[in-house]
Amino acid sequence: MELFCVLFSSFKCRSLAHLSSFTILLLFLLSFSSFESADAYDALDPNGNITIKWDVMSWTPDGYVAVVTIFNFQKYRHIQSPGWTLGWTWAKKEIIWTMLGGQATEQGDCSKFKGNIPHCCKKNPTVVDLLPGTPYNQQIANCCKGGVISSWVQDPATAVGSFQLSVGQAGTTNKTVRVPKNFTLKAPGPGYTCGPAKIVKPSKFPTADKRRVTQALMTWNVTCTYSQFLAQKTPTCCVSLSSFYNDTIVPCPTCACGCQNMIAQPGTCVEPDSRYLASALSTTDQKSLSPLVQCTRHMCPVRVHWHVKVNYKEYWRVKITITNFNYRMNYTQWNLVVQHPNFNNLTQIFSFNYEPIMPYESINDTGMLWGIKFYNDLLMQAGPSGNVQSELLFRKDNSFTFDKGWAFPRRIYFNGDNCVMPPPDSYPYLPNAGSKISLSLVHLLTMSISMAFLLIYA
Repeated sequence: MELFCVLFSSFKCRSLAHLSSFTILLLFLLSFSSFESADAYDALDPNGNITIKWDVMSWTPDGYVAVVTIFNFQKYRHIQSPGWTLGWTWAKKEIIWTMLGGQATEQGDCSKFKGNIPHCCKKNPTVVDLLPGTPYNQQIANCCKGGVISSWVQDPATAVGSFQLSVGQAGTTNKTVRVPKNFTLKAPGPGYTCGPAKIVKPSKFPTADKRRVTQALMTWNVTCTYSQFLAQKTPTCCVSLSSFYNDTIVPCPTCACGCQNMIAQPGTCVEPDSRYLASALSTTDQKSLSPLVQCTRHMCPVRVHWHVKVNYKEYWRVKITITNFNYRMNYTQWNLVVQHPNFNNLTQIFSFNYEPIMPYESINDTGMLWGIKFYNDLLMQAGPSGNVQSELLFRKDNSFTFDKGWAFPRRIYFNGDNCVMPPPDSYPYLPNAGSKISLSLVHLLTMSISMAFLLIYA
């Protein structure tokens, strides 16, 4: 009963005493369900989401023409190749007559139509973006990027995608149109959960000269949030550490992203010099999103190495190296988010872009790093060129110290996914650090016990 007094502090213990065992069990299960619902919350980007806006632009004899726009309001999580896939279920018996800027992956059964055949007759259509180079008469604004959408911080101008569709067998007024249901978003894999469509105030569109404003006939929004737990069963990256003041290199935790299991799961990884590498790449499905990684202790597709390089009088320097161990993936428009208390005093960064991430406005302890366009914004697949690196120069402040792992990051994200950090007690320590003193005390105690036994049995 004391446990429930702690879990449900708003209730008095004497009130819980009158509850039945079934009610207590129900409250207990509900408490865990509330924890699970918070999986999509990101403390560094609390308001991040993808919003799908559906604007009805005009009526047709049996339906309407709509422009669907996907806005990526996430600061550092983008949609990479092979791009987004959007699905929904029609509320009635709607069909898609034509599309611009996108296409349905399946046409479905349109056998009942004579003459003019619809683009898609499925009850639950799935739509993808068109590829770059699509003829202009099939394009609309913000389309045809292969489904790739940038994060909001990296490039707000390309953090949006659109397509247009003409819907038939639908209502022709605001009273008769029914919003679709069960929206799904893959970007490109699972991870996003979409809420129900909500009718909102019609969107407004100012003309180029800003002298006139038009508006949609009807608008509804769908909000989708991301959860790393839904996206993949195991982590996708890990962090290793080193420093100039200690010869110890702290590797990624063993089995951080899975373990080598060649007996139960053959082909889970490939040795870099293996003669089977070429055959593994040729026989595996190139469109598969599951990584084919180099065999390592950590088995992660990506490793981020943080090296404390130099100590100056008023500054200190860090080298960051990102290594790709995935033979199946080139990471385009990659980004890194690092949390460290000295980011408020970042003085210079070499060969990366930088933008502070301040979810709580007054605290500047998190920075977003990404590659320079046409230089290192592409992280190549595993191999000699499968890494990018840069150096950061920090000015020392009053809290600066090399003691107790202060110089190492608190948290690192790669492409929006939290990386596995080494345990804090394994961080490289100063030569006169407390951990070394503690070890000496253990040795001294062991020697004292041994001496005591010798004296007793001498």
